[in-house]
Amino acid sequence: MTATTSQGRIYRCCGCRDKDNKQLGPRCPKLKADAEHGSWGFAVDLPHPVKKRDTHRRTGFASPAAAQAGLEILLDGEHTGVYEELRLTVEQYLLQWLAVREDALQPATYAHYEADVYQDLIPAFGQMRLADLRARHIESWIAGQRAARRGRTAIYRTSATLRTALNAAVRTRRIAYNPAEYTLPPRPRAAERLCWSYEQAAAFLRHNKQAYADQLADLFEVVIGTGLRRGEVLGLHWSDVHLMERTFFVRYSLSAVNNSTYHLGPPKTRASMNWVAMSPRVHPALLRQAQIQQALLPEGAPLEGLVFCHVDGSPLRPQWVLDQLRRRTEEIGLPKIGMHDLRHTAATIMISEGMPIALVSKTLRHSTLATTLNLYGHLLKYAAHDTVAALASALDRADAQHIPDRPAPALRFAA
Repeated sequence: MTATTSQGRIYRCCGCRDKDNKQLGPRCPKLKADAEHGSWGFAVDLPHPVKKRDTHRRTGFASPAAAQAGLEILLDGEHTGVYEELRLTVEQYLLQWLAVREDALQPATYAHYEADVYQDLIPAFGQMRLADLRARHIESWIAGQRAARRGRTAIYRTSATLRTALNAAVRTRRIAYNPAEYTLPPRPRAAERLCWSYEQAAAFLRHNKQAYADQLADLFEVVIGTGLRRGEVLGLHWSDVHLMERTFFVRYSLSAVNNSTYHLGPPKTRASMNWVAMSPRVHPALLRQAQIQQALLPEGAPLEGLVFCHVDGSPLRPQWVLDQLRRRTEEIGLPKIGMHDLRHTAATIMISEGMPIALVSKTLRHSTLATTLNLYGHLLKYAAHDTVAALASALDRADAQHIPDRPAPALRFAA
């Protein structure tokens, strides 16, 4: 019933207990009488820094060969540091990964991962063992999705979620390599962002003031005048607005998960949490909102809560703000754009007016200057002319200041 290998022991055992409620394990008399009773397991002594020996046991294998395979995986893990769990399925792993990542992710990002896991990845790979998942399985799934005429963007995002999850498995040494590493389809080219010119942006803001004169008119003024993201302007609090200093601090971002559940959390990046200056157009817009809300409060009560909100203080629904933007845009025949395109419009106007790219990057609160250059480098055509003109000017000045020591040699022409 017990076989000793060069490293470790293979044996049969069960979960039966004696009168003292102690497990019988390999000592159970039923093991001899019934070949179907119990299961197979292994035990192996491994080095330990303190003890003379450290015995590892695993049971529940259906056959001696399965127990032997489990022992070999454990020993291989001792040598390589990769510990594959034979019984761990892709579904079990993905659910564990989601549970670990939930608190670390933005709610909208977590909701996206969760939808990919439950709607696509578990149905496709859930019953497979994690250790058995190969690149060919993922490539076959991608081919099937394309044959079903699913969108390239949806296929890419789901594949990217799987790659991210399996990268975590590699980092925690649960698998030796990521089978999704080189199966990710090409990233679909993003649609070109449409921005308004400064004349169109000014016309839109005028229309809002003349036709509506409501808080959305001021909200759009703030977004175009500062380049705030939609979630940042909807999450702006009066406690972070300093009207006297004409600055405010971006501390929060409001998001709607599945367009229903609101979440107030930190902005997109660490660099996004920063001070923003108010322009001569933005300051009156915020001051107007402060006066409106102050009139609704008891005398002397401080302003608190959200800057842009419903009368009861509840947040504005992000989708409703977008719907209003599109409706008001259509009323005056401007090109249809989204809320984030207003941020791009602000950046485009700043760059087109000759503002240094470093200052634009600081105003937009990008993490790096490279981010700004990647997004808006195509708008810097004026800079190309300015730089070569500056180079030529420097050379001309050097020529003008130079006093020749001897006459310049006569020009010679080839015969």
